[in-house]
Amino acid sequence: MCYECGSATRRSFARFLAAGAGLTVLAACTPAAPPAAPASSAAPSAAPPSPAATTTPDVATVGQSPEAQSPTPSPSTTLARQFSLDDPASQWVIVNKHRPLAPADYAPADLVRPAVAISASGEAALLNSTTAAAAEAMFAAAARDGVAMVLASGYRSYSTQVTTYNGYVAARGQADADTASARPGHSEHQTGWAFDIGDGGGACSFEPCFADQPAATWAKANAYRYGFVVRYPWMLHPITGYYYEPWHLRFVGVEAATDMAKRGIGTLEEYFGLEAAPAYP
Repeated sequence: MCYECGSATRRSFARFLAAGAGLTVLAACTPAAPPAAPASSAAPSAAPPSPAATTTPDVATVGQSPEAQSPTPSPSTTLARQFSLDDPASQWVIVNKHRPLAPADYAPADLVRPAVAISASGEAALLNSTTAAAAEAMFAAAARDGVAMVLASGYRSYSTQVTTYNGYVAARGQADADTASARPGHSEHQTGWAFDIGDGGGACSFEPCFADQPAATWAKANAYRYGFVVRYPWMLHPITGYYYEPWHLRFVGVEAATDMAKRGIGTLEEYFGLEAAPAYP
């Protein structure tokens, strides 16, 4: 599978980029405007509990593999609909180029600084409280396996995203900016449910080669145990709208993340039966 491709495939991807194919890799996660492993056997020790279902079940029957490139994925979740896909305070909220936050300037009410290694500062060192607790459990498990993981970029406010996005527009024009930075109100970072990781040694930060670093390979194999998914997987940009970001993790809860991992479903759009969002409408 492309999603599980090894270093040889990633080298091919690097050559593809070098050949001038125009793929922008630092898609939704670049925190500032530009200048002009085998799975661990450790079980989660502090993964947050999943609340009981609050709405009627919404069970679907069709699954898709990570290779699927359909612009209109079929419903594939087998879990009862437990959380809203629209409420930004919900751990299942889906934010992409077709689904802006409502309100656009949403800010989490429970931002905290997790007790993990952090290379970010200010608001970027914060996560919502549920994500922070899960991150603490995950980082601790990685450390037990000898892997140093760092929180490189967490929460990003609407005003910060305005500055970031406008910087890209000024430097590259809007069309190119839309391939490199989420428009304000369209960034997962604004929800507090997502963050970027770095390697303890600082190697390959926000670069394609990060996929081969210990923190990335460990997270790819184990993050689901703590409720996280790699939000923008390899070669699924026709669905997510962003190129591969092995550093960008999104909390959806242990139950959903585990179900996705076991069934080989690569994107939240596919999992929840939503349309692909390769570009802004």
